[in-house]
Amino acid sequence: MKATLKSAEDKMIKAVSSLENNFASIRTGRATPAVLDKIMVDYYGTPTAIQAMAAISVAEARVLVIQPWDKSSLKEIEKALLASDLGITPMNDGNVIRLNFPQPTEESRKETCKKVKKYGEEAKVAVRNVRRDTLDKFKTMKKNGEITEDDQKDAEKKLQKVTDKYCDEIDKAVADKEKEVMTV
Repeated sequence: MKATLKSAEDKMIKAVSSLENNFASIRTGRATPAVLDKIMVDYYGTPTAIQAMAAISVAEARVLVIQPWDKSSLKEIEKALLASDLGITPMNDGNVIRLNFPQPTEESRKETCKKVKKYGEEAKVAVRNVRRDTLDKFKTMKKNGEITEDDQKDAEKKLQKVTDKYCDEIDKAVADKEKEVMTV
């Protein structure tokens, strides 16, 4: 029973961690290399992460500089950036690619907040699904005579506490990210 609870908590931790990864790729007003995490470049027929092909640095608060180690990959990186949902046109000077992040408008910030809430809700659904599956396991264990009814009720209470803890953590992460997005 303890192993089942531990397994459920591990899965909930993964849901929160996945949410944080999604938040890292959300574009706010500042330039951050994490926005490029999900962009793959077709490099000699193999999808490759930009980070594996180039040095990425923040030149100024709103400028990201991508300097490929292989200059011949510059066009492919540019093509991948244009095809992505980043919404920024790369500037290629033959040596490096610059990405200028514009100051987000009020409307685009609100759209970003909607995306943040959506990711938060998806993470909460994942946590609740883990709870539901674990409750089913407890019911099966009770039916098979592995645990008593009191053990089942106790385990369900502990599981609910863990679920509430991670849902609160998700709510806090969403609120923090919304505050970051709405800050001018």
